Amino acid sequence: MTDTTPAHPDRPPARPATRTPAHTPGPPRTAAPARPAASPGPGHPPGPGATPVPPALTTTGTDPATTPGARTAPPRPPATKPAHRARSAAPPTAYPGLAPDRAAPRDAPGTTGPAPYARTAPATGARHASDGRPAPAPALRLTWVQPEDLVGHELRQAAEDGRDARELAARWYAAGGHPAPPAAGASPGPRPELRPLAEELLDALDALPSPLAADEPTALDAIVAACPDRPAPLPGAAEDPALRDRLHAAWLGRAVGCVLGKPVEKLPLDAIRALARAAGNWPLDDWFTARGVPRELLAAHPWNRRSAATSLAENIDGMPEDDDLDYPLLALLLLRRHGRDFTTADVARLWLDELPAGRTFTAERIAYRNLLDGIEPPLTAVRRNPFREWIGAQIRADVHGWTRPGDPAGAAAQAHRDAVLSHTAAGVHGAMFVAAALAAAADGTGDVHRALAAGLSVVPPRSRLAEAVRYGIATARADPAFDTVVDRLHARYGGYHWVHAVPNTALLAAALTHADGDFTRSVCAAVSGGWDTDSNGATAGSVAGLLAGHPDRLPDRWTSPLKNRLSTSVASFDGIGFDALADLTHLEAVRP
Repeated sequence: MTDTTPAHPDRPPARPATRTPAHTPGPPRTAAPARPAASPGPGHPPGPGATPVPPALTTTGTDPATTPGARTAPPRPPATKPAHRARSAAPPTAYPGLAPDRAAPRDAPGTTGPAPYARTAPATGARHASDGRPAPAPALRLTWVQPEDLVGHELRQAAEDGRDARELAARWYAAGGHPAPPAAGASPGPRPELRPLAEELLDALDALPSPLAADEPTALDAIVAACPDRPAPLPGAAEDPALRDRLHAAWLGRAVGCVLGKPVEKLPLDAIRALARAAGNWPLDDWFTARGVPRELLAAHPWNRRSAATSLAENIDGMPEDDDLDYPLLALLLLRRHGRDFTTADVARLWLDELPAGRTFTAERIAYRNLLDGIEPPLTAVRRNPFREWIGAQIRADVHGWTRPGDPAGAAAQAHRDAVLSHTAAGVHGAMFVAAALAAAADGTGDVHRALAAGLSVVPPRSRLAEAVRYGIATARADPAFDTVVDRLHARYGGYHWVHAVPNTALLAAALTHADGDFTRSVCAAVSGGWDTDSNGATAGSVAGLLAGHPDRLPDRWTSPLKNRLSTSVASFDGIGFDALADLTHLEAVRP
């Protein structure tokens, strides 16, 4: 039996359920057969002579004392399951098990590329072999984790962090391997015969030294040592009766910015501008809509496939599920269970207990796989993980900032312990930057520029991410036309993957600077700049919501369509209201 009691008195009933850098080696036109090679076992960390960490993780069941709406049965599946689809000759087709109202994953298909679960289907009608026996079932392609799909991404990451991977790249392309797909999580077609070589090359790539390592440490003590302007941690938050309202506005702001960016996630910058202009909505000032947009333009630039049904102006009905809200919910649950002194192992246990593996993407999916392979944190972040500098840890940082008002250093330290489960270097620095900026904004005494300065104070000043933030701020201050600011950012950072933390944090800093604290301008500038539109919109809305100070100060046209209702894969929070989330977050912010 499932307990359907609301998690909080205010909670409503649960609803039913870019471009590759120029110096990246490219593939030749001809290919030779792959060379099989032995690879380390799944439980061994990368690098010569490395010693596996003794197992320490044990999963626990849901704790009713700390989990809102804890249930005695496993989380229910989505209420609506699509019927079995007829097999088609089109390769590969989307796996039908994901409900249509679920969010588009970080790099799951919007308009191109394979789905997060994809299968190669036989020809239409091929249900039986010629002798009458059932034909083999189509092979499942699990994106973001297959070694042969990761090598191209790791070669791109090597180009971004300065490692010399030319020899390894030549071996990969000579064997017929693909470069990194520009948007999707898997190469165009399955290549399982390349897997032994892919595993060998991934481990060899992991072992290559990066010339940026000294300026971009991942360990917290090294980061602190590199930051002379880092403020001292504070012992605890002072009593502030207005904090709860600021947190309510922050939750709403994060949701608004996320929904605003969802329909155009993965679209190129010119497509975003064209779609908004066609609707009379440029400079961006309102929700995206298909109303009035010519059919030929919609055909040329389709909306994000999974998000259009829930995130265009004409069909928003509450906050749809999205990982940009799922992870703040998990962070809130983490603090409720373990308090501010949680460990990275606590984060790992929480994921295994509460986060469906199929709702993880990029670095988080790699870390999840590594956990299931018996690899301990922080090795979960580095073993065969080409996404370790992407934006995933950054979208997990908000609650760490919200619950440490006036304490940027404490917020950054919490975000660091969360981030290193799945990220390193720039991926960790982005999470710390956001947490510290939000902590400064949460105390109610400063402005957006002070918040951004606080964020910079906890990031190694010689790192790529710190340079990108400084450039974004300076560019936004120098030019009154935000389109020109965005064009300059894309010219400078367009060689990075569109989900990498460096370009997205530069855009976030520029958008917040240019908007000067105005809520609508903040979320619209962040989304109109392209790249990871829903994540940047969400973080900009979080900062601007805190600075607004009260949910009533956010324009009604943004908040009313959300209907104080949030859908999520974190089962114990599904259907909760933003007012209830503000109450729960406030309790953690004032906890001694």
